[in-house]
Amino acid sequence: MWPRIGGLRTLALGTPGELRTTLNTLVLSGVKTATAGLLTDEYATENEELEHVGERLVLVDDDDKLIGVVEVTDVEVVRFADVSWDFARSEGEGDRSIEEWREGHRRYWARVGFPVDDDSQVVCIRFRLVSAGDGGISTGDLGT
Repeated sequence: MWPRIGGLRTLALGTPGELRTTLNTLVLSGVKTATAGLLTDEYATENEELEHVGERLVLVDDDDKLIGVVEVTDVEVVRFADVSWDFARSEGEGDRSIEEWREGHRRYWARVGFPVDDDSQVVCIRFRLVSAGDGGISTGDLGT
């Protein structure tokens, strides 16, 4: 299971280091309002349920420290080949086309051990930034 802070699930974007820092900066600046995960790999491996509309997630840094809170506004599971350009743009990562988004995500997921094909199930999550910083949530120990 993914770590919890103050009873909320965490949202750890990308991989630790430069990628996570960049993605977190995009969220905190309001540019990134969506993220994607793999249903049968990332969620199944961690034994996690899908996010749901209205759920709040704690955005964390490389040290699993709270840096913001987002609220889920939409969740959709689609085939990798069916991820829309509208969704891809809302990830805010600078892709100039859906093909560029797909190629970048194929490389990323392969690099972290989850190769994808057109039929891979992608969880498309849209969110809005609720607060930057701790949002009044105790950072105490991470729960499981």
